[in-house]
Amino acid sequence: MKTKTYIFASLLLVSGIALAQKRNLKRANQLFEMRAYNEAAEIYETKEHTQEMLQNLADSYYYNANLQKAIKNYRELFITYKDSLDLEYYFRYAQALKGVKNYKDADKYLRIYYNKDVNTLAFIENIEQTTPHTFKIKQLNDPNSKSDFGASFYGEDKIAFASTRNTASPTYAWNELPYLDLYYATLTKEGGVKDVTPFSDAINTETHESNAIFSKDGKTMYFNRTNTTRKKTDDERVAQIKIYKAELVDGNWTKVTALPFTSNSYSTEHPALSKDEKTLYFASDMPGTLGSFDIYKVAINDDGTYGEPENLGPTINTKHREQFPFISDYGVLYFSSNGLEGFGGLDVFRSNMVNGVFDKPVNLGSSINSNLDDFAFVIKEKEDKGFVSSNRSGYDKIFYFGREENMLSKYLVEGIVQDKNTKELLPGSLVTLFDEGGNVIQDSLVGDTASYLFKISPNKKYKVRGTRKAYIPQDVEFSTDKEGKIQHNIYLSLESFEHAEERVKENDKGVVQVELDKIYFDFDKSDIREDAAKTLNVLVDLMKKYPTMEIEVSAHTDARGSDQYNLDLSKRRAASTLEYLVSQGIDRSRLKSIGYGEMQPLNKCVKEGICSEEEYDVNRRCEFTILN
Repeated sequence: MKTKTYIFASLLLVSGIALAQKRNLKRANQLFEMRAYNEAAEIYETKEHTQEMLQNLADSYYYNANLQKAIKNYRELFITYKDSLDLEYYFRYAQALKGVKNYKDADKYLRIYYNKDVNTLAFIENIEQTTPHTFKIKQLNDPNSKSDFGASFYGEDKIAFASTRNTASPTYAWNELPYLDLYYATLTKEGGVKDVTPFSDAINTETHESNAIFSKDGKTMYFNRTNTTRKKTDDERVAQIKIYKAELVDGNWTKVTALPFTSNSYSTEHPALSKDEKTLYFASDMPGTLGSFDIYKVAINDDGTYGEPENLGPTINTKHREQFPFISDYGVLYFSSNGLEGFGGLDVFRSNMVNGVFDKPVNLGSSINSNLDDFAFVIKEKEDKGFVSSNRSGYDKIFYFGREENMLSKYLVEGIVQDKNTKELLPGSLVTLFDEGGNVIQDSLVGDTASYLFKISPNKKYKVRGTRKAYIPQDVEFSTDKEGKIQHNIYLSLESFEHAEERVKENDKGVVQVELDKIYFDFDKSDIREDAAKTLNVLVDLMKKYPTMEIEVSAHTDARGSDQYNLDLSKRRAASTLEYLVSQGIDRSRLKSIGYGEMQPLNKCVKEGICSEEEYDVNRRCEFTILN
């Protein structure tokens, strides 16, 4: 009887232990779903090493950047369960290995994942030669910082950023740090911050706020805010992130509203404004993404409404994470990705807009990127300075940087200038090289061979422009190629105005003019008559069609009357004609007026009383000569 009782008690004990373990495992899985990775890992460490447990344990360490422990558990996972693993574990294991700079082993798993050759060390060697800039970075000096990131420019001498320094805030389960709030601070000359101030309670709440950006006038703010409730999404229960807008009214941030394309079903985050503030860029995992998070853009309409979000497509986005977009004043897209070839974790990339489309992204190199996460890159390109965030020290920290040209390598662009229609060379043409900000780097007046050559840098956006008197200028944008193409050949084919427009003719003296119907003035007057205005509107349309066209307006009289009277009258008529063109929207700098009086007759009627009225009438005219 005692034996039976003992056995029964033992069974109850074992059953209770098993039930408790099952409950603990269920709790660990719940924590994992909620992204409370530290707590989940503590429970998983006490459990039997099944495939599911090892997957979640390794992932818990991976997502919290505890890479050595992640590698240890991924290694065991691959040794024991390699044949049944999803390919995504190959990617995460490789990323963890890259995070400790074990590129050789990382490449083994990436080759299987991508089904192609991967050589990270060769990539690193190449990028050092081809990245357009090098950076000198230094951690922002802030003794009160625990975990800060996402600096943005806020006025002339301030930055805004997200921080966990509010110890009164609840603790976030993911990393066991306080929830993020938004702060602003004044930059010091010593490379630190002072007067760190939290934004008001209208902005900061009991959940996360981060990644604030501001309109140029400082009256509009866009920022991230995490939902206070979690929504079941696929296999996870996630608190989604939304982009909010706030307006500064009488010194207070108010009218805080979520943007209309945000949702409780997916996240929208990391807002960035284009220079003209008509486009908002952001990251999202909304339906239609290519992977985890993609970069999107959305139009900001004049009435304050928004268009439909548009994915930037596979040139920019991968099946992994693309986040933290920033658009510079030069129109360059900077963002972070762990799906493009890099040093490990999130790396910062740049993409130039060439002919209206963002080109293939370029890694910014090891002077800005580390083997861990580097993100939230912002820059004032004219000043070659900015900020980037990184967790390379174990916590998210803000670094400021200066930027210099990478002098390790120089590329070339060369070509010739020719007539578009006749294919004849055009010696004497001007070729100008511009950088991505529209600044003139160099120009060259081509010689007899009509050829030009400029030195350029790798992985940068340029524009070459060919110009010639009486020709339509041609612009060609291009981006230098990081794959090792040293020489770019760009033929500039210029079309003459004479070929392009029926009204443009070259006279027997080689002067190119716009032929218009004759303009009539009332006797002894210089006012533009209604019939003359209609004729001049033809020239207005032509000059608007060709924004670089410059015109000399010249007025001529016949030989009747005194020389001085005719000269003064012609000057008034030429000036009046110029003013009419200006009134119709033509920039004054593109126009020149001159009165020749009776000095340039077209026939033999060089004095009064020797010709018929019709013959004198030939010399009374306005001419429109193309200067450029």
